[in-house]
Amino acid sequence: MKNIDKELYSRAFKIYGASQQLVVALEEMAELQKELCKHLRGFCPKTDIAEEVADVQIMLEQIELYFNISEEIKEYRQKKLIRLEKRLNAIEAGDR
Repeated sequence: MKNIDKELYSRAFKIYGASQQLVVALEEMAELQKELCKHLRGFCPKTDIAEEVADVQIMLEQIELYFNISEEIKEYRQKKLIRLEKRLNAIEAGDR
């Protein structure tokens, strides 16, 4: 995360408040969910999905900064990627 982003995110939490920003994060995730559902039904251009992914990523970065959980996220992400790789390897080897 760039320092300029951190400054911007900190300002957003200071001006809007933590509760409001967390609500916005939930709203953005719901909007992404809606666009993905529309895609599955064949009614959503990729640009709409890209826009909502960007919104969610911005809000997730704000949450990461607010709760000061960057290291924890890195650790969990790595563990979950290793788990995914093991599962995929098992499937590919026929060991479901």
